Amino acid sequence: MEGNETISGYAYSHGELNESHGYLLPAVRQVLSQRRSVSRRQRVFDLGCGNGSVAAAIAEMGFDVWGVDPSVEGIRQAAAHHPYVKLELGSAYDDLAARYGQFSFVISLEVVEHVYNPRKFAATAYSLLENNGWAIISTPYHGYWKNLALAMTGKMDSHFTALWDHGHIKFWSMRTLSTLLREAGFGNVSFLRVGRIPPLAKSLIAVAQRSKEAEDTSI
Repeated sequence: MEGNETISGYAYSHGELNESHGYLLPAVRQVLSQRRSVSRRQRVFDLGCGNGSVAAAIAEMGFDVWGVDPSVEGIRQAAAHHPYVKLELGSAYDDLAARYGQFSFVISLEVVEHVYNPRKFAATAYSLLENNGWAIISTPYHGYWKNLALAMTGKMDSHFTALWDHGHIKFWSMRTLSTLLREAGFGNVSFLRVGRIPPLAKSLIAVAQRSKEAEDTSI
C-alpha cells in the first residue's frame, strides 16, 4: 500500500465518535437519506474510516458498510468496538474497486486534507462508485471571511496544524475541491457548510455524482 508506511501510526485512542462528528454526521445522514434507494439494500464505502465510528453510525441506518484506513491503530480500534462492520487496512492509493467492487455511496470525512496525492484519492473514490452513485467528502472549510477571522484572532498557526504529525497538508476551498472532483469525472457537484454560520463554517461537505449525464452545479 503506497504511502501507508508513513501514516500507519496515525493515533486513535478509542473507537467512539469525536466532536467533529456532531456537525458532520447529521448532514451526511441527510444526504444519504435523500439519495438512498427504497427498493434495495445499498452498500456504502468509507474511504479513510479511521476508528470505524462513522461507518458504524451509517450501518445503523440500514446500509451495508465497508471501508479501509491506513492506520493500524485505527483498524484495531474499529475491530474492537465495531466488529460487525467490514473495515480493513488499506488506502486510497490501492486498487480498492478491484478488491471490493462498486458501491452506491462513498463517504470520506476529514481525509482529503491529509492526502499527498489528492488526484489519486479522487480517482479511487470515482472508481468505487456505481454509475449514478454519490461521493460525500468533507474537509475543513476555508473561505475569505473565515481566513480573515483566523488571522485577526491569531489562530492561523493552530488552524494550519504545522506541528501535527500526519496533519493537514492541503487546504481546500469550494473552487479547488470542485476542480479536483470534476477532473476525476464527477458531476452534479454541490456543497454544504456545517458547524457555525456558513461564512465561518468548520467544515465543507462536497456531494458529487458519478454519472455520464451529470451536469456540474457547483456553488
